[in-house]
Amino acid sequence: MGRGDLPALTGLDVADSPEVWRALGFTVDLDGSCAVGCVTLALRGTDAGEGLFGWSLHADGALPAVIDGIPTRPGAVAASTAAHPNGAVRLDHVVVRTPDLARTITALEATGLEVRRVRDAGPDLRQAFLWAGDVLLEVVGPPAPSGDGPASLWGLVVVAPDLDAVAALPGEPLGSVRPAVQEGRMIASVRRELGSSVPLAFMTPHRPRSTEEGT
Repeated sequence: MGRGDLPALTGLDVADSPEVWRALGFTVDLDGSCAVGCVTLALRGTDAGEGLFGWSLHADGALPAVIDGIPTRPGAVAASTAAHPNGAVRLDHVVVRTPDLARTITALEATGLEVRRVRDAGPDLRQAFLWAGDVLLEVVGPPAPSGDGPASLWGLVVVAPDLDAVAALPGEPLGSVRPAVQEGRMIASVRRELGSSVPLAFMTPHRPRSTEEGT
């Protein structure tokens, strides 16, 4: 769970049409906004390009207009009560890709965010994790810088309690359901042929810890 005194993710700009996300079981307003937990996705349509191309953050201090290449604007924190046919309750994490992990971490830390953990995920990939409100930022890049290009927003993981129900939606949007890296959780990716330009997956919530496991 994120800390309330750190910058919080409040919005994402998505270059998908509202119709694509409605077909995936999300409730989308007439203005193209889709609120998932504390984050509002602004579905801008394919004229905006593809994928995720900007975000909004809430912070006590001023924010730069660009964070290591990611367009940034201020946003207000607001918890959503929107009900989604796919059962989505919040965003679990957002993936940020970068050719220079240390540089991107420095830029994020300059906003007040804090790195909670760094791990190697193979010989050519390192991951850093930072809480941005209730959403985890997973920043991925090579162990050593591989270029001077900008960081970019890449993919989303949405929390939904019943992946079988998501898989049974019209169009059968999910691929195979498999165990997630986090113990006790399951994950499944959305099939790209359904039209979203964003790498998107659904994941079950954290498993409550039993009294035998401790508190």
